[in-house]
Amino acid sequence: MDNIALIESFGDFKDEKGISKIDLMAIIEDSLKTLLRKRFDSDDHFDVIVNPDKGDFQIFLNKTIVEDEMSEDDDLEIEISEAKKIDPTFEVGEDFTMEIPVAQLGRRNILTLKQILATKLQEHNNAMLYEQFRDKIGEIVVGEIHHIRHKHVILLDDEGNEFILPKENQIPSDFFKKGENIRAIVETVDFKGSKPQIIISRTAPKFLEKLLELEIPEIQDGTIILKKVVRIPGEKAKIAVDAYDDRIDPVGACVGVKGSRIHGVVRELKNENIDVIQWSKNPEILVKRALGNVTINKIDINEEQNYALVYTPVEEISKVIGKQGQNIRLASWLSGYEIDVYRESSEDDDVELREFNDDIEQWILDEFKKVGLTTAKSVLDKETESLLNMVDLEEETIEDVKRILREEFED
Repeated sequence: MDNIALIESFGDFKDEKGISKIDLMAIIEDSLKTLLRKRFDSDDHFDVIVNPDKGDFQIFLNKTIVEDEMSEDDDLEIEISEAKKIDPTFEVGEDFTMEIPVAQLGRRNILTLKQILATKLQEHNNAMLYEQFRDKIGEIVVGEIHHIRHKHVILLDDEGNEFILPKENQIPSDFFKKGENIRAIVETVDFKGSKPQIIISRTAPKFLEKLLELEIPEIQDGTIILKKVVRIPGEKAKIAVDAYDDRIDPVGACVGVKGSRIHGVVRELKNENIDVIQWSKNPEILVKRALGNVTINKIDINEEQNYALVYTPVEEISKVIGKQGQNIRLASWLSGYEIDVYRESSEDDDVELREFNDDIEQWILDEFKKVGLTTAKSVLDKETESLLNMVDLEEETIEDVKRILREEFED
């Protein structure tokens, strides 16, 4: 097998992997030197010349001319009588350079060379793949579901590159079928052994950011700024937006008419509820907006501890906290303040005793009603001793009633 035939034997691989001729020649040179080190323990006495224009290469061995019968290593030295047969002007001590045809290396070494070259080409491809996707971290990729496993899903893109979507990076309501295309962002790219491993995610806030960029041109061109995005994947998300131009309504532009713009993002995220608010430099305004459409009477901000105490009527408590604490948690993440809620009492903040008939026997409630005590506050505001003088009940019963009222009403 001559030099050109050896190069051409890797033509299909070069075309398939998109390796340039120059890169291929550099890999060939490196592979040849690797083989020479294996065969001769060193490549110091060899010159490898690769010609990318001709698609050819040459190997030259540099020997030292020595006196006849004084050669200790025929691979590195040549006797003067042999050298003079080629050029009578040679002298002892001069360098003698001769070309080594690839075929002269022997069939076994040529096969070894092909294996080395294949390994070098794969290493080159892995390095190129690593660089390609390292630059795409945080960007959306599309892949086809190739294999579904218990702990992760394997996807392939149009070029056959493999992505791994771990279970923890999947939206809880994600349900995949083999062959379908899905979108995700590149989260990390690391080498596992000699091969790059590309981890993707559908739960990262960055995925929501990129989806918004795709759906809303004003975000993509910078007219609207995404200040912060927080989410509980598959459940609820909050995004804060702003605009350089005061004439632009950033919230309206993101939501669209009847939610038309945000709908595509919500659908991609499996109906994740998305709140869009306008960013503010004022922490009180930001916290209030982050909590959503709830009644807030006052907000105390502690800048040093990044703490916000929100005062709200009792009937608004559940709205502020949200399902499983999601609303207040997301508002804290979005605003950067740890938010706590204080239920602000008012004169009207009371509950009728009849609302407790599931926990307190009716005859006991009737006893309080006889003396005009018809609300929880009217009972809790009085000392037990006073109540003993007003109603025909035991002290233990009165204390039990107060305990129930505190637990159900005050807390």
